[in-house]
Parts: sequence; structure tokens; C-alpha cells
Amino acid sequence: MRDFIQHLASEKRHSPRTCDSYQRDLNRLAAWLLEQDNTQWRSVSGYDLRRYVANLSRQGLSGRSIARHLSAIRRFYQYLLRERLATDNPALDIRAPKSGRRLPAVADVDQLNYLLDASPDDPLEVRDRCMFELMYSSGLRLAELASLDVDAVDCQGGEARVVGKGSKTRLLPVGRKALEAIAQWVPIRAGLAPEAEKALFVSRRGDRLSHRSIQARLSRWGVVKGADQKLHPHMLRHSFASHMLEASGDLRAVQELLGHADIATTQIYTHLDFQHLARVYDQSHPRARRRHSRNHDDQNSGQEGNN
Repeated sequence: MRDFIQHLASEKRHSPRTCDSYQRDLNRLAAWLLEQDNTQWRSVSGYDLRRYVANLSRQGLSGRSIARHLSAIRRFYQYLLRERLATDNPALDIRAPKSGRRLPAVADVDQLNYLLDASPDDPLEVRDRCMFELMYSSGLRLAELASLDVDAVDCQGGEARVVGKGSKTRLLPVGRKALEAIAQWVPIRAGLAPEAEKALFVSRRGDRLSHRSIQARLSRWGVVKGADQKLHPHMLRHSFASHMLEASGDLRAVQELLGHADIATTQIYTHLDFQHLARVYDQSHPRARRRHSRNHDDQNSGQEGNN
């Protein structure tokens, strides 16, 4: 396994985070195999892996997480075959169980406007509001926001150069409110960060803000400013996508803005949009209103009869 992870890092040039993910998944498999007294990779069968998948499912892992495990195992056995340390790939025909598609949480437009219009109470809150404005303005991932450098944002042109998944760069528009927030944060940042620091968002100590710190600050902002639901970075990105699609109906444009390689990934937001349309229909259409009214009347008459 150690040689395989080194192969991913040096030859395939996968990120440290991806390599860590492969390492965790394979360690979990190895521990389970040892519990079954199976100590040789070449002796693992498709039957063994089906039992392993069933075990993961019983432990509560989603179909998506199990699929990730299987992907790591398949890649590992491709490497073993190349190195002649295995005679076949037992994971090839194993499929993860399907799990219901979970729709991402989305914040209401009015709720987000209220939270983003809240006044910062100290210099770090100026930074926090700037981060959240930019994340919602451009639909940034957490990692994309954290990795932003000062020179990646063109305030004159109103755009940001973002490095996304697979080290792919895309140019995104930045809204007026986010540009105003950046203009307020940059002078404060200059008093915190050393000259050599490139990060746009820095901590009190002047170093690049970590992913965990950004998550914690967003959660704190929601609590302090009175959010109705717990805030997290993905919610801002999902809200951006849903609100853009709801207003424009342009799925391709939203796909480009989000940096999705496959439009099928973006199509989940059409489900969110339909939910919104369904609510509007139920509240607005005369026949829908009449149906609800009749149901309500039926319930009332039933209660009267019971009384």
C-alpha cells in the first residue's frame, strides 16, 4: 500500500488530500481482511469484497461513500496487476448499493441578504463577511476560497481567477457587494499579513486561513447574526447555484460557473428548482388552492364529527 500511495503522489501527481483518502480507504479494507484471517492481497476474491461492501453498508456508509471505497480498491488492484502482485482485479464487477439522492441544503434569498447585510463588529468580522460575500457571489468551493491569493482578484474588472478540482483554472465574475467587501478587507489585511504572504484571507497571526477556520467562522457568523439554520460553506455554494438557476434557467451557464466537468452533477439543482416551482404552484394555482381548501374543510368537518 505504501508503494501504491507513493505511485499516486509521484507518478500520477495526485494531491496529498487525495492520497490520504486512498490511504484511509485501503487501511480500512486491510483491517477488515485481517479480521477475516486473510493476509494476502492476491487471495482476495469478489465474494470477499461483496461481504466487505455489506459490512460497510451495515455500518451506515452511504452508497456514495462505498462507491469511493470501491474506486480506491479497483485502482489499487490495477497497480498490483501492473507490479505482478495479483492475478486479477476482484473489485471490477462489484457495485455499491444505491442510496437516495440527498438534495443540498439551500438558504432562502431573503435570509442570505439579511445575514450578508449585517454589520461586522470587529476587523475579523470584516474579513468574514468578505469571505462569505465572495463565496455566495461566485459559487466558490471551500478549497477555492481558502487558496485565493491577493492577485487572483481583479477588482477593476470584477472577476476572480480560481483554481478548482483537478487544478483547473476558471475565471469567475464577482458581484458588486463582494467587491465592496473586498475593498473594506484589503486595508485591514495589510496590517496583519507579512509582505511575503500571498493569501487573500489571513488569520489574526497573518498566515493563510485554514479550511476548518473558515467553516468555524461561517458557523459563528450565522449564530451571532441570527441565522435560522446552521451555515456552512457548501450551503453558500448550493444557494448560489440554486438561485442562479431559478432566476436564469440556464443550466449550462451554472455548470460553467460551478466548474462541474459533467452537467449531470449540475442537474441536481433542477430538482431544487422544481421543488420551488411546486410550492409556488400549490400556493397559487386556483385548482391547487381549491384542493387544499377542500382537504382543510374535510379535516375540519371530521373534527366536528368527532367532537
